[in-house]
Amino acid sequence: MSIAVLEYRKAGMEPIQHLRAVPDSPPTPSSPVPDRAAALRLDGLLSEAGRGSTQAFEDLYSSMLNQVYRLALRVVRDPGMAEDVAQEALVEAWRKAPEFDPSRGSAKAWVLTIAHRRAVDRVRREQRQRQQMEAEAVVAERESVPGEQDAVVDRDFAEFQNARVRAAMEKLTDKQREAVDLAFYQGRTHVEVSEQLGIPLGTAKTRIRDALTKLRDTLEEV
Repeated sequence: MSIAVLEYRKAGMEPIQHLRAVPDSPPTPSSPVPDRAAALRLDGLLSEAGRGSTQAFEDLYSSMLNQVYRLALRVVRDPGMAEDVAQEALVEAWRKAPEFDPSRGSAKAWVLTIAHRRAVDRVRREQRQRQQMEAEAVVAERESVPGEQDAVVDRDFAEFQNARVRAAMEKLTDKQREAVDLAFYQGRTHVEVSEQLGIPLGTAKTRIRDALTKLRDTLEEV
């Protein structure tokens, strides 16, 4: 059930027709009605609707339905969306009918102004939603595939860390540097380090421990 139908039934009235039944072109009256007379008739209907006449608004709804729809269609460029906008505009006109003042403009202009504002709001809302979806898609793509800039940052940081370690290694003694190189860069065990350097196992362990302590202190200072 449409929003318009619900609103009309809440007010104790049934809509004469639904926007899905809007013809491609407005019906041709059997006898032409002067524009001034038609305008005054719409003014009277809207004024009566503002005083609580559901029948008056039904007549106004029937008379202006096609014009409201066509205006909405020109703005939103989508038939289904134009139908929704026309419904919303006519419901708003029904709610605000007590505010209508014929001395400030015609009923036709008043209703069509509401319809135009509704249509523009719908277009802007659709644009905002589309822009938000596009922005979210861009962010998701960046997060799933590291960008070139992120790769550059990672490479620079790795080079910075390597430079820090090299600078700290330079502050070790030759014997400490040799022991650390065997244990950590060549993957030798303490026993293998002691055998290769020809030193007792305890001496190898002490040399490696002292070297690591000095490296840690040096890196904390950098």
